Amino acid sequence: MEHDLPSIKSWKSLVKRRNNPQEGGKSSWKMKPVMALMCTLLLIFWYKTTNIQYQQTQIEETDYPFEMAKESEPVSEKLKGLPFGIIQPRSDLELKPLWSSTSLRSKGGELTNRNLLAMPVGLKQKDNVDAVVQKFLPANFTVILFHYDGNMDQWWDLEWSSKAIHIVAHNQTKWWFAKRFLHPDIVSIYDYVFLWDEDLGVENFNPQKYLKIVKKAGLEISQPALHPNSTEVHHRITVRSRTNVFHRRVYDSRGNMKCSNTSEGPPCTGFVEGMAPVFSRSAWFCTWNLIQNDLVHGWGMDMKLGYCAQGDRSKKVGIVDSEYIFHQGIQTLGGSGYPEKKVSSYLLLPDGEYVAFASRAGVCNLFVCFDDEQIRRQSTWELRTFKERWNRAVEEDKNWIDRSSSTRNRISNNRRFKRSSVISSLLQSQAEETRK
Repeated sequence: MEHDLPSIKSWKSLVKRRNNPQEGGKSSWKMKPVMALMCTLLLIFWYKTTNIQYQQTQIEETDYPFEMAKESEPVSEKLKGLPFGIIQPRSDLELKPLWSSTSLRSKGGELTNRNLLAMPVGLKQKDNVDAVVQKFLPANFTVILFHYDGNMDQWWDLEWSSKAIHIVAHNQTKWWFAKRFLHPDIVSIYDYVFLWDEDLGVENFNPQKYLKIVKKAGLEISQPALHPNSTEVHHRITVRSRTNVFHRRVYDSRGNMKCSNTSEGPPCTGFVEGMAPVFSRSAWFCTWNLIQNDLVHGWGMDMKLGYCAQGDRSKKVGIVDSEYIFHQGIQTLGGSGYPEKKVSSYLLLPDGEYVAFASRAGVCNLFVCFDDEQIRRQSTWELRTFKERWNRAVEEDKNWIDRSSSTRNRISNNRRFKRSSVISSLLQSQAEETRK
């Protein structure tokens, strides 16, 4: 028996040695398909990521061919010399006194909300600008004035002038100033940005009441309504309604632009004019990127502002009626004299679009006079250029989706038409089979 025991143990060990490699081989064969699938998925992911990065690089090289070497470097690489906690990527337009760590405007305590009023101004509209600023300062607004006539020293006699920010550039427009000095990273602390003209009467306007209405209505882009007797009224939607607190659309069957319940785009709904727009923080971030750096008159932008409304423009864009202004229609760039009543005319472009404008004799400032025909010719060229850029951008950006209500309805109607066509063809085929 003693000789039999080792033989039994040896047989058991032999069986184990033979069985273990087989079991290991079976388990390894089971894992191979899973490993192959994982490797395939990783390769696909790597390929798509690399392809997207390549396409983005090509776009950036096209847009910024001379700066690509610098811009391609990640931001983190440019800032790697700084500890993360010290980095402040944003700023503001708050004045800081030399003797205190708080801003001049907030000496009375911490402000719960911050808003910005930005205006292009000329010396000859000084009284009107004074009246506007006097309305906004008690509401804790920061004020920035863009002096297009080069005359800044003669504003210091106003009590509030030292509290405002003054920027001077000869013969530049509101949109030129806004593009260069109201970058979203600079104005991000402000809840709302008022980008107004200098010829607006504010006797019936209260900024605080206005913002209360805007917030309650959920308007991302808005403007105060115009008094019906305003010198210049280009679009009916901007005229004040005596019976409404605010409105989002207009119904009008007169003139070239007819607006009804079926109208789903500007200037019938989702529209504000460029004279007195008000933007939320998010809407301004989008609008600043929409402003073209070289197109200074801003023609055509009002028709596209609704795309920056952070949602349905027919709901997020509106006109406030209870707080309204009077558009005096005074010639900008320092024009003088009392304006006569101007009747809006419409310029018909080759693509069938009408552009509203008012006839003027000319525009002058302290340095030079411009013929109105020359300005209108330049503005019309800029409008065409802007439209061409928009259409080209839409065509080239395959991932962009037009979220306007009119486009959604058109898509749904096309789908409905296709669905009805399919159903009718199926019924027709069934009828033919029945006859057979």
